[in-house]
Amino acid sequence: MAADRTRRHLVIFARQPRLGVGKRRLAAEVGDLAALRFGRYALERLWRELGADPRWTLWVATSPDRPTRWVRRGRPLPQGPGGLGAKLRRVTDVLPAGPVVIIGADTPGVTRTDVARAFAALGPKAAVLGPAADGGYWLIGLRRRPREPRPFDGIRWSSDQTLQDTIDALGDTPYARLQMREDVDDGAALQRALTPRRLR
Repeated sequence: MAADRTRRHLVIFARQPRLGVGKRRLAAEVGDLAALRFGRYALERLWRELGADPRWTLWVATSPDRPTRWVRRGRPLPQGPGGLGAKLRRVTDVLPAGPVVIIGADTPGVTRTDVARAFAALGPKAAVLGPAADGGYWLIGLRRRPREPRPFDGIRWSSDQTLQDTIDALGDTPYARLQMREDVDDGAALQRALTPRRLR
């Protein structure tokens, strides 16, 4: 089991939860304080659910790169400069050998079962995608064998074409799909994600 953990890497892409930083579209609808509370709740939920599983090593790709004292579980890993594609490529390239699964911190409902299914798919497939309701994806995983693509170039990020662009970037590379989920980018999605729970 320990050997499996060293070969599998789960990365949460996360921005430090600070007032007025990040989730600007959400904050515009629900206010900075509610957006901050959601950010903290989402990270805590993911850390509790995914942080202690012995089947993988947890990393937190941080923005900004420093400080990292707010990372409560997992190993901090800087996202570095550039757009999202550059950050995803950088993190994917610097991790130790083994398959990698990446999720964002704005889909707090991700479970251990979701992640385990993603890693299982990376046995026979080179990539795995978790489609999001808005046309993006809530999860991407790569087997990372030589000559297998890193599908992060030429992507229209944060659009309803992000998933399709990523599939196009994979070309003929075999990939698997997980179930569709919704990431939290606006007030309606926040309400659905928290019902019947309320932020306190």
